[in-house]
Amino acid sequence: MATTNSITTTYAGEFAGEYIAAALTSGKTLNDGAIAIKPNVKFKEVLKNVSLTDAIKDATCDFDPTSTVTLTERVLQPKELQVNMQLCKSDYRSDWEAISMGYSAHDNLPPKFSDFIIGHVSAKVAEAVENNIWQGDDDGSGSHTLFDGFEQLISSSALSGVGSSTVDSGNVITFLGKVVDNIPTAVYGQEDLTIYTPNNVYQAYVRALGGFASNVGAAGIDNKGTTFYGMNEGLTFDGIKLQRCPGMSSNRAVAAQASNLYFGTGLLADHNEVKLIDMADIDGSQNVRLVMRFTAGTQVGVLADAKHFTATT
Repeated sequence: MATTNSITTTYAGEFAGEYIAAALTSGKTLNDGAIAIKPNVKFKEVLKNVSLTDAIKDATCDFDPTSTVTLTERVLQPKELQVNMQLCKSDYRSDWEAISMGYSAHDNLPPKFSDFIIGHVSAKVAEAVENNIWQGDDDGSGSHTLFDGFEQLISSSALSGVGSSTVDSGNVITFLGKVVDNIPTAVYGQEDLTIYTPNNVYQAYVRALGGFASNVGAAGIDNKGTTFYGMNEGLTFDGIKLQRCPGMSSNRAVAAQASNLYFGTGLLADHNEVKLIDMADIDGSQNVRLVMRFTAGTQVGVLADAKHFTATT
């Protein structure tokens, strides 16, 4: 049975335009290198953690070993995933690009549509991976169930005193301030320390800096109001990098070193490889199959060094 296709347009001569898809959430977390990417993980990889205590003591003339070395491990095991779609060429014969399919009964998918569907599926996969990196829950609950994400792996703590469970321009600076106040001492000041935020928290901070927070001033940063910020510019809070992550749930933040959050996969190139297989020469059908296979998974190196916060009153 072919993938259900809903075609509601009418054919009116040669199609001169371009296919336009709705804006997709890109895989921003991975594209920005905001977390550690572990490629070439065929099955699983063990992340070793070393804890050392009481290494220094008063000197003596003898060799007197001290300290406690504790080895722990976390397992990064990417999950095998796939995209399988089947398109029937006859569904497109009466559509915009019928002529480009050729006049023979043994025709092909419209070339422009082939290019579009490959790009569209790739973008959809990037969107799904972004959402699962943060919101994923592999036990089947929720809307993102491909693999466990960081919100699942890192237990959340509620930050009281924000004023609301919804972060907006009026309370975002208070919220982010409480996030910084609760960063572990061993992590604070590390070069790759990052505060990961969802869209709504990041947007609220931009709005606050534009003059909508009482402690910023009505004219905003550099007296530029809401024009101070360019979308490709990075932001910091108390000297700590802020990373916008579209895949995160609203009204929360994760504080961690980028080197402590891992995304594992087999070949990175698998995420960009989409195959279109015309079945006409294989089984004589009118179907074209779209196939994509890749692996993906997340893990936290040292759980105690990663914090997950939500806002409360």
